[in-house]
Amino acid sequence: MLRQIFVNLPIKDMAKSQAFFKGLGLSFNQQFTNEQGACLQIADNIYAMLLVEPFFQGFTKLPIADAKKTTEVLIALSCDSRDEVDALVAKAVAGGATTPNAAIDHGFMYQHGFADLDGHQWEVFWMDEAAAPQQM
Repeated sequence: MLRQIFVNLPIKDMAKSQAFFKGLGLSFNQQFTNEQGACLQIADNIYAMLLVEPFFQGFTKLPIADAKKTTEVLIALSCDSRDEVDALVAKAVAGGATTPNAAIDHGFMYQHGFADLDGHQWEVFWMDEAAAPQQM
């Protein structure tokens, strides 16, 4: 059984990336953080490894995607309310992120998102599963 998820993301500037995510109220596991990579704790058992590009390149023979020009992944994070979605996106924008899309209200689900300093897209949403359509 799988127990944890570690999403590995290439970054350009370790100090700026750590400051950005700390500004969102997130923290780093210092045991697995150094100048090459930082272990961003998103929730229990959910992490993002922020790896400076030369170090990230050591894990793949393929070129690193420029997330400001292409979409390599959409990282979706759930929130407890619509207000929490809006607050997190506002914090991200205040820290230098952009919002590639407008907020969308589906009734049972509300979503918005931001592109971080390196262009990685984080989709932030709230959903009332009981009100969701039977089949999507």
